[in-house]
Amino acid sequence: MPYKIVGDGIPQSLTGAPGDAARGRALVLARTTTCILCHSGPFPETRFQGDLAPDLSGAGNRWSVSQLRLRLVDAARFNPETIMPSYYRNDGLVRVGRNFAGKPILSAAEIEDIVASLATLRD
Repeated sequence: MPYKIVGDGIPQSLTGAPGDAARGRALVLARTTTCILCHSGPFPETRFQGDLAPDLSGAGNRWSVSQLRLRLVDAARFNPETIMPSYYRNDGLVRVGRNFAGKPILSAAEIEDIVASLATLRD
């Protein structure tokens, strides 16, 4: 689904509806999305959280929903040297596995679920 960047975010939901924060939390903690491999946060049930990227505690205070969405869609937009993958953007990427070429890593619904979850993380 196409998206429109406005300023430093993507104001419109990728699905046209808000995500589910509980599903988003499960995705953040799943080893398949890799969030928790690099990030830490207020997730006492998860051992071995990452320390390569910003702590997600207070993410809902630091960034708007629009900004969170763009960070997940295309983190390189904020830092071209980031090691965080572009979870939804699929054009102009290098070293993409054959099975992922032309496909986003996460679906629009998964992005929205993670955004909903991160938005609840407030200090």
